Amino acid sequence: MTSTFSENMRGGAFMAIGMAAFAINDANMKLAAEHLTLFQALFLRGIFTTILLAMLAYYKKALVFHVPKADRKTLVFRLIGEIGGTLCFLNALFHMPLANATAILQALPLAVTLAGALFLKEAVGWRRYLAIGIGFAGMLIIVRPGSDGFNEYSLWAIAAVFFIVVRDLFTRRLSPAIPSLMVALLTSIAIMIVGGLFSTVTEWKPVSVEGISLLAAASVFIIFGYLFSVMTMRVGDISFSSPFRYTVLLWAIILGYFVFGDVPDQWTLLGSGIIVITGIYTFYRERSVSQKQDNTKN
Repeated sequence: MTSTFSENMRGGAFMAIGMAAFAINDANMKLAAEHLTLFQALFLRGIFTTILLAMLAYYKKALVFHVPKADRKTLVFRLIGEIGGTLCFLNALFHMPLANATAILQALPLAVTLAGALFLKEAVGWRRYLAIGIGFAGMLIIVRPGSDGFNEYSLWAIAAVFFIVVRDLFTRRLSPAIPSLMVALLTSIAIMIVGGLFSTVTEWKPVSVEGISLLAAASVFIIFGYLFSVMTMRVGDISFSSPFRYTVLLWAIILGYFVFGDVPDQWTLLGSGIIVITGIYTFYRERSVSQKQDNTKN
Protein backbone atom coordinates (compact mmCIF):
# COMPACT_ATOMS: atom_id res chain seq x y z
CA MET A 1 0.00 0.00 0.00
CA THR A 2 2.79 2.41 0.99
CA SER A 3 4.72 1.52 -2.14
CA THR A 4 1.71 2.22 -4.37
CA PHE A 5 1.09 5.56 -2.63
CA SER A 6 4.74 6.49 -3.09
CA GLU A 7 4.61 5.66 -6.81
CA ASN A 8 1.42 7.68 -7.17
CA MET A 9 3.01 10.67 -5.47
CA ARG A 10 6.00 10.42 -7.79
CA GLY A 11 3.65 10.32 -10.77
CA GLY A 12 1.76 13.36 -9.49
CA ALA A 13 5.03 15.23 -8.90
CA PHE A 14 6.31 14.38 -12.38
CA MET A 15 3.05 15.60 -13.92
CA ALA A 16 3.18 18.86 -11.95
CA ILE A 17 6.82 19.45 -12.98
CA GLY A 18 5.96 18.73 -16.60
CA MET A 19 3.08 21.19 -16.51
CA ALA A 20 5.33 23.86 -14.98
CA ALA A 21 7.80 23.30 -17.83
CA PHE A 22 5.06 23.66 -20.46
CA ALA A 23 3.80 26.87 -18.80
CA ILE A 24 7.31 28.36 -18.74
CA ASN A 25 7.72 27.40 -22.40
CA ASP A 26 4.47 29.25 -23.21
CA ALA A 27 5.62 32.30 -21.25
CA ASN A 28 8.91 32.38 -23.16
CA MET A 29 7.08 32.07 -26.46
CA LYS A 30 4.74 34.91 -25.51
CA LEU A 31 7.73 37.07 -24.57
CA ALA A 32 9.39 36.16 -27.89
CA ALA A 33 6.31 37.54 -29.69
CA GLU A 34 7.58 41.02 -28.80
CA HIS A 35 10.66 40.37 -30.94
CA LEU A 36 9.58 37.89 -33.63
CA THR A 37 6.58 36.97 -35.76
CA LEU A 38 4.64 33.75 -35.13
CA PHE A 39 6.25 31.85 -38.01
CA GLN A 40 9.73 33.10 -37.16
CA ALA A 41 9.25 31.88 -33.60
CA LEU A 42 7.98 28.48 -34.80
CA PHE A 43 10.86 28.06 -37.23
CA LEU A 44 13.66 29.12 -34.90
CA ARG A 45 12.27 27.24 -31.88
CA GLY A 46 11.82 24.25 -34.18
CA ILE A 47 15.54 24.28 -34.99
CA PHE A 48 16.50 24.20 -31.30
CA THR A 49 13.87 21.60 -30.41
CA THR A 50 14.69 19.33 -33.36
CA ILE A 51 18.40 19.31 -32.51
CA LEU A 52 17.71 18.51 -28.84
CA LEU A 53 15.17 15.78 -29.65
CA ALA A 54 17.45 14.24 -32.30
CA MET A 55 20.31 14.05 -29.79
CA LEU A 56 18.00 12.55 -27.17
CA ALA A 57 16.49 10.04 -29.61
CA TYR A 58 19.98 8.99 -30.73
CA TYR A 59 21.07 8.55 -27.12
CA LYS A 60 17.97 6.47 -26.34
CA LYS A 61 18.40 4.47 -29.59
CA ALA A 62 14.93 5.61 -30.62
CA LEU A 63 15.80 6.84 -34.12
CA VAL A 64 13.67 4.90 -36.60
CA PHE A 65 14.16 5.41 -40.33
CA HIS A 66 11.38 3.13 -41.49
CA VAL A 67 7.75 3.85 -40.65
CA PRO A 68 5.47 0.79 -41.08
CA LYS A 69 3.09 1.26 -44.01
CA ALA A 70 0.05 0.82 -41.77
CA ASP A 71 1.20 3.75 -39.61
CA ARG A 72 2.04 6.26 -42.34
CA LYS A 73 -1.43 7.72 -42.91
CA THR A 74 -2.10 7.75 -39.17
CA LEU A 75 1.17 9.59 -38.57
CA VAL A 76 0.33 12.18 -41.26
CA PHE A 77 -3.05 12.96 -39.68
CA ARG A 78 -1.39 13.13 -36.25
CA LEU A 79 1.13 15.65 -37.60
CA ILE A 80 -1.69 17.72 -39.14
CA GLY A 81 -3.39 17.82 -35.75
CA GLU A 82 -0.17 18.78 -33.97
CA ILE A 83 0.73 21.50 -36.47
CA GLY A 84 -2.80 22.94 -36.45
CA GLY A 85 -2.94 22.87 -32.65
CA THR A 86 0.44 24.57 -32.33
CA LEU A 87 -0.38 27.31 -34.84
CA CYS A 88 -3.81 28.03 -33.35
CA PHE A 89 -2.67 28.00 -29.73
CA LEU A 90 0.39 30.20 -30.29
CA ASN A 91 -1.69 32.64 -32.35
CA ALA A 92 -4.07 32.88 -29.39
CA LEU A 93 -1.23 33.05 -26.88
CA PHE A 94 0.46 35.91 -28.71
CA HIS A 95 -2.70 38.05 -28.46
CA MET A 96 -4.40 37.19 -25.16
CA PRO A 97 -3.45 36.66 -21.49
CA LEU A 98 -1.47 33.50 -20.76
CA ALA A 99 -3.93 32.27 -18.12
CA ASN A 100 -6.95 32.67 -20.43
CA ALA A 101 -5.37 30.77 -23.32
CA THR A 102 -4.16 28.03 -20.97
CA ALA A 103 -7.55 27.74 -19.26
CA ILE A 104 -9.36 27.18 -22.58
CA LEU A 105 -6.88 24.45 -23.48
CA GLN A 106 -7.74 22.59 -20.26
CA ALA A 107 -11.03 21.56 -21.86
CA LEU A 108 -8.92 19.13 -23.90
CA PRO A 109 -9.44 16.00 -21.70
CA LEU A 110 -13.21 16.55 -21.87
CA ALA A 111 -13.04 16.99 -25.64
CA VAL A 112 -10.92 13.84 -26.05
CA THR A 113 -13.42 11.82 -23.97
CA LEU A 114 -16.29 13.10 -26.14
CA ALA A 115 -14.41 12.40 -29.37
CA GLY A 116 -13.52 8.91 -28.15
CA ALA A 117 -17.21 8.21 -27.59
CA LEU A 118 -18.30 9.64 -30.94
CA PHE A 119 -15.56 8.32 -33.22
CA LEU A 120 -13.97 5.37 -31.43
CA LYS A 121 -17.22 4.04 -29.93
CA GLU A 122 -15.76 4.14 -26.42
CA ALA A 123 -18.33 3.64 -23.66
CA VAL A 124 -19.29 6.95 -21.99
CA GLY A 125 -22.19 7.11 -19.54
CA TRP A 126 -24.61 9.95 -18.90
CA ARG A 127 -22.59 11.21 -15.91
CA ARG A 128 -19.52 11.87 -18.04
CA TYR A 129 -21.61 13.38 -20.83
CA LEU A 130 -23.09 15.74 -18.23
CA ALA A 131 -19.59 16.59 -16.92
CA ILE A 132 -18.42 17.27 -20.49
CA GLY A 133 -21.38 19.60 -21.09
CA ILE A 134 -20.75 21.51 -17.86
CA GLY A 135 -17.03 21.71 -18.65
CA PHE A 136 -17.72 23.19 -22.08
CA ALA A 137 -20.04 25.70 -20.39
CA GLY A 138 -17.07 26.68 -18.24
CA MET A 139 -15.05 27.26 -21.40
CA LEU A 140 -17.80 29.53 -22.76
CA ILE A 141 -17.71 31.51 -19.49
CA ILE A 142 -14.01 32.17 -20.12
CA VAL A 143 -14.56 33.10 -23.77
CA ARG A 144 -17.84 35.04 -23.16
CA PRO A 145 -18.81 35.51 -26.83
CA GLY A 146 -20.74 38.70 -27.40
CA SER A 147 -19.45 40.43 -24.26
CA ASP A 148 -17.39 43.63 -24.19
CA GLY A 149 -14.38 41.65 -22.99
CA PHE A 150 -14.59 39.11 -25.80
CA ASN A 151 -11.30 38.53 -27.59
CA GLU A 152 -11.67 36.90 -30.99
CA TYR A 153 -8.35 35.16 -30.42
CA SER A 154 -10.18 32.98 -27.90
CA LEU A 155 -11.62 31.24 -30.95
CA TRP A 156 -8.08 30.34 -32.00
CA ALA A 157 -7.58 28.68 -28.60
CA ILE A 158 -10.81 26.71 -29.10
CA ALA A 159 -9.62 25.70 -32.58
CA ALA A 160 -6.39 24.49 -30.95
CA VAL A 161 -8.45 22.16 -28.75
CA PHE A 162 -10.09 20.71 -31.87
CA PHE A 163 -6.77 20.06 -33.61
CA ILE A 164 -5.18 18.54 -30.50
CA VAL A 165 -8.14 16.19 -30.16
CA VAL A 166 -7.41 15.06 -33.74
CA ARG A 167 -3.77 14.57 -32.75
CA ASP A 168 -4.65 12.50 -29.69
CA LEU A 169 -7.17 10.31 -31.52
CA PHE A 170 -4.63 9.39 -34.18
CA THR A 171 -1.88 8.98 -31.58
CA ARG A 172 -3.96 6.18 -30.04
CA ARG A 173 -3.91 4.39 -33.40
CA LEU A 174 -0.12 4.41 -33.78
CA SER A 175 1.53 1.04 -33.29
CA PRO A 176 4.28 0.56 -30.67
CA ALA A 177 6.72 0.10 -33.57
CA ILE A 178 7.31 3.86 -33.58
CA PRO A 179 9.02 5.10 -30.37
CA SER A 180 7.41 8.11 -28.68
CA LEU A 181 10.65 10.09 -29.02
CA MET A 182 10.66 9.48 -32.76
CA VAL A 183 7.07 10.72 -33.02
CA ALA A 184 8.05 13.85 -31.09
CA LEU A 185 11.08 14.36 -33.36
CA LEU A 186 9.02 14.03 -36.54
CA THR A 187 6.50 16.47 -35.08
CA SER A 188 9.23 18.99 -34.30
CA ILE A 189 10.65 18.67 -37.82
CA ALA A 190 7.20 19.16 -39.37
CA ILE A 191 6.49 22.28 -37.29
CA MET A 192 9.94 23.66 -38.10
CA ILE A 193 9.34 23.14 -41.84
CA VAL A 194 5.89 24.78 -41.71
CA GLY A 195 7.29 27.73 -39.75
CA GLY A 196 10.18 28.08 -42.20
CA LEU A 197 7.93 27.98 -45.28
CA PHE A 198 5.45 30.56 -43.98
CA SER A 199 8.21 32.81 -42.66
CA THR A 200 9.44 33.26 -46.25
CA VAL A 201 6.14 34.87 -47.31
CA THR A 202 5.45 36.89 -44.15
CA GLU A 203 7.24 39.68 -42.35
CA TRP A 204 10.71 38.77 -41.08
CA LYS A 205 11.80 40.89 -38.14
CA PRO A 206 15.47 41.40 -37.26
CA VAL A 207 16.52 38.56 -34.98
CA SER A 208 17.81 39.88 -31.66
CA VAL A 209 19.91 38.09 -29.06
CA GLU A 210 17.04 38.40 -26.58
CA GLY A 211 14.59 36.83 -29.01
CA ILE A 212 16.90 33.90 -29.74
CA SER A 213 17.58 33.43 -26.02
CA LEU A 214 13.86 33.25 -25.27
CA LEU A 215 13.32 30.66 -28.00
CA ALA A 216 16.28 28.59 -26.80
CA ALA A 217 14.84 28.63 -23.27
CA ALA A 218 11.40 27.68 -24.64
CA SER A 219 12.97 24.72 -26.46
CA VAL A 220 14.66 23.45 -23.31
CA PHE A 221 11.48 23.73 -21.23
CA ILE A 222 9.26 22.08 -23.83
CA ILE A 223 11.70 19.13 -23.89
CA PHE A 224 11.55 18.97 -20.08
CA GLY A 225 7.75 19.02 -20.31
CA TYR A 226 7.80 16.14 -22.74
CA LEU A 227 10.25 14.05 -20.68
CA PHE A 228 8.34 14.48 -17.43
CA SER A 229 5.07 13.69 -19.22
CA VAL A 230 6.59 10.39 -20.38
CA MET A 231 7.96 9.68 -16.89
CA THR A 232 4.50 10.30 -15.47
CA MET A 233 3.01 7.55 -17.63
CA ARG A 234 5.56 5.03 -16.32
CA VAL A 235 4.98 5.32 -12.57
CA GLY A 236 1.91 4.99 -10.37
CA ASP A 237 -1.72 5.12 -11.37
CA ILE A 238 -2.44 7.38 -14.36
CA SER A 239 -5.88 8.24 -12.96
CA PHE A 240 -4.13 9.58 -9.83
CA SER A 241 -1.53 11.68 -11.65
CA SER A 242 -3.74 12.98 -14.51
CA PRO A 243 -5.58 15.62 -12.42
CA PHE A 244 -2.19 17.18 -11.65
CA ARG A 245 -2.17 18.40 -15.24
CA TYR A 246 -4.40 21.25 -14.07
CA THR A 247 -1.50 22.70 -12.05
CA VAL A 248 -0.54 24.29 -15.35
CA LEU A 249 -3.37 26.78 -14.71
CA LEU A 250 -1.78 27.83 -11.43
CA TRP A 251 1.56 28.34 -13.16
CA ALA A 252 -0.10 30.27 -15.99
CA ILE A 253 -1.81 32.62 -13.51
CA ILE A 254 1.42 33.16 -11.54
CA LEU A 255 3.54 33.75 -14.66
CA GLY A 256 0.83 35.90 -16.22
CA TYR A 257 0.79 38.15 -13.15
CA PHE A 258 4.52 38.46 -12.45
CA VAL A 259 5.80 38.44 -16.04
CA PHE A 260 3.01 40.16 -17.98
CA GLY A 261 1.03 41.96 -15.26
CA ASP A 262 -2.18 40.11 -16.18
CA VAL A 263 -4.83 39.55 -13.49
CA PRO A 264 -7.58 37.05 -14.44
CA ASP A 265 -11.10 38.41 -13.90
CA GLN A 266 -13.72 36.58 -11.87
CA TRP A 267 -15.31 35.04 -14.96
CA THR A 268 -12.03 33.50 -16.10
CA LEU A 269 -11.44 32.08 -12.62
CA LEU A 270 -15.01 30.74 -12.45
CA GLY A 271 -14.80 29.12 -15.87
CA SER A 272 -11.38 27.66 -15.05
CA GLY A 273 -12.71 26.21 -11.81
CA ILE A 274 -15.63 24.55 -13.62
CA ILE A 275 -13.32 23.01 -16.23
CA VAL A 276 -10.92 21.69 -13.58
CA ILE A 277 -13.69 20.17 -11.43
CA THR A 278 -15.46 18.49 -14.36
CA GLY A 279 -12.14 17.31 -15.78
CA ILE A 280 -11.08 15.71 -12.50
CA TYR A 281 -14.52 14.11 -12.15
CA THR A 282 -14.19 12.66 -15.65
CA PHE A 283 -10.77 11.18 -14.84
CA TYR A 284 -12.06 9.47 -11.71
CA ARG A 285 -15.28 8.34 -13.37
CA GLU A 286 -13.26 6.71 -16.16
CA ARG A 287 -11.18 4.97 -13.50
CA SER A 288 -14.28 3.73 -11.69
CA VAL A 289 -15.82 2.35 -14.92
CA SER A 290 -12.53 0.69 -15.87
CA GLN A 291 -12.25 -1.02 -12.48
CA LYS A 292 -15.83 -2.32 -12.72
CA GLN A 293 -15.12 -3.74 -16.15
CA ASP A 294 -11.96 -5.45 -14.89
CA ASN A 295 -13.84 -6.94 -11.94
CA THR A 296 -16.53 -8.24 -14.29
CA LYS A 297 -13.93 -9.96 -16.49
CA ASN A 298 -12.32 -11.55 -13.44
